Amino acid sequence: MVRLAWNLNRRGLRAAVDLPLKTEPVLMVTRTATASLRVMAYCAKGTWVYTWGRGRDQQVRALADDAAERIWEVAQ
Repeated sequence: MVRLAWNLNRRGLRAAVDLPLKTEPVLMVTRTATASLRVMAYCAKGTWVYTWGRGRDQQVRALADDAAERIWEVAQ
């Protein structure tokens, strides 16, 4: 998540890793002054995946070359 946050920051987006006490970490990507995109990570079949919604088009392998690009497109 930290690597993703840096990659999004290089593309001009503000991103911060939130580490709540009782839930899973989440990457908060600022979209507007009042809205953020929540990116979560989970392990599926031994592969880490980022997800920002429920659909198949709203997830990408964490180590995919285009992971930051896909999330950047959504956050614009």
